Amino acid sequence: MEVNIPEVVAEVTAIFEAYEAGFVANDTDELARLFWQDARVVRYGIADMQHGPEELAAFRRDFVAVDLPRDLDRTVITTFGRDVATAATLFRRASAPGKVGRQMQTWVRFADGWKVAAAHVSIIDE
Repeated sequence: MEVNIPEVVAEVTAIFEAYEAGFVANDTDELARLFWQDARVVRYGIADMQHGPEELAAFRRDFVAVDLPRDLDRTVITTFGRDVATAATLFRRASAPGKVGRQMQTWVRFADGWKVAAAHVSIIDE
């Protein structure tokens, strides 16, 4: 298996950036489009968790969008072959001094494009 094929890294970087833009804009349609629409999709958030696209859609629908802009740091995109990748990043918000967020995503290429199959978000003391 080839790790970090340059054109695949570029593809995943672009879709990761599209995800971030959708997140900061609270574009629930874009975020739904970027998650795998399958009962096996999982997202663990800071104070929440979703299993399956229905729970994800309900979470996004009920999510109170405040303080979404953030600064990303130490983002690492790693691809495995042409169809699987991970994206890991740290994030900070001016409104939360002394805290650092951590985000991990597993991206998989399906027939309809790259999708997040699993995600985890947490915040800890810096």
